Amino acid sequence: MNLPTTVVPRLGHTAFPRPEGHALTHRGAVRSKNEDAILADPTGILWAVADGMGGHEGGAIAADLVVDTLADIADDAPPAEALEDAIELANGRIRAAAGSLGARTMGATVVALFISQGIAHVAWAGDSRAYLLRGGRLRLLTHDHTVVQDMVDRGELGLSEAEGHPEAHVITRAVGAASEIEVDHAAVPLLAGDRLLLCSDGLPRCVYAQDIEAILLQPDPAQTICQALLQRALAEGAPDNVSVIVVDLRVG
Repeated sequence: MNLPTTVVPRLGHTAFPRPEGHALTHRGAVRSKNEDAILADPTGILWAVADGMGGHEGGAIAADLVVDTLADIADDAPPAEALEDAIELANGRIRAAAGSLGARTMGATVVALFISQGIAHVAWAGDSRAYLLRGGRLRLLTHDHTVVQDMVDRGELGLSEAEGHPEAHVITRAVGAASEIEVDHAAVPLLAGDRLLLCSDGLPRCVYAQDIEAILLQPDPAQTICQALLQRALAEGAPDNVSVIVVDLRVG
């Protein structure tokens, strides 16, 4: 289990809320290895979860390459462009690594958060997710790149049918899976009191959204909330690796 954390000191008044967060990753209750990787920037600006796929350590290598590439982003870089450029660079690095290792399948999903000038810039590919808790309500900021989500979008499958669907784990987009990677973006102005959650699919696969919301609503620090989310996933069987990042926005 990895327990990176960051608490940004107050350095005088600012118009923007300041981020304080915690990140945690675990192999889960079934898997023998953890192929997730997490990024917790000490400045509180940059956060990411990467969920690797591929045998013979390929998934872990891919996830690490995604996180390591994102970690090189400068704090003053243009957020949306920097996130997309880094993910595209990681795509090439993963494919090069796969070629050198002779790996047929090697890649990672990713969700990354860059907080700049009071705005949360989110970039993702795959089914790792970002949520925003505001005013007591949980909002999903990302849109899964999966076969089942595509079926829902086309009206071929209802939301109730999507839960537990046998192809729910089949993703349609991942870093390293193709020569080019399409990255989706969202940008949300932040308010003091907001709480952000990044997670690999190992959390929502076994913990219902209403239960995630209930845990996030607790007035505990980010570290306690991360631990509570993990423990709930483990209690529900956690068939996959589980990674969670909780970022709170404080008065500047």
